[in-house]
Amino acid sequence: MKTKQILEKTDADKIVAAATAEAQKHQWAVAVAVVDDGGHLLAFTRLDNTPSVSCTIAIEKARTSAIGKRESKVYEDMINNGRTSFLSVVPLQGMLEGGVPIMVDGQCVGAVGVSGVKSVEDAQVAKAGVAAL
Repeated sequence: MKTKQILEKTDADKIVAAATAEAQKHQWAVAVAVVDDGGHLLAFTRLDNTPSVSCTIAIEKARTSAIGKRESKVYEDMINNGRTSFLSVVPLQGMLEGGVPIMVDGQCVGAVGVSGVKSVEDAQVAKAGVAAL
């Protein structure tokens, strides 16, 4: 039997704090979600003036990244490069840039999803959160 690392509440809170700090540094209104390796929500915040839809999108970006064990942008790129049939993959609904996996010793332990600004900026905020670990 193998042993695996897991995210704890304090880890998720640290990620949210770092991601929030990055967003506030640029005055970006975003939603930030942290999920475990199964895509289950561990922590979430929505900064003032963030559109409601960004809440759902951030969670789905994180879930997509965790389940797929890669950045959600990979799926966006696949679809944009002509593999539109990938849109039929039911459990993945956040196939836009802004979901970043949290990798520990080569294993995905969860992911961060961000939504509210340009996708590349969402990814920047998510990566700042991951870097806090």
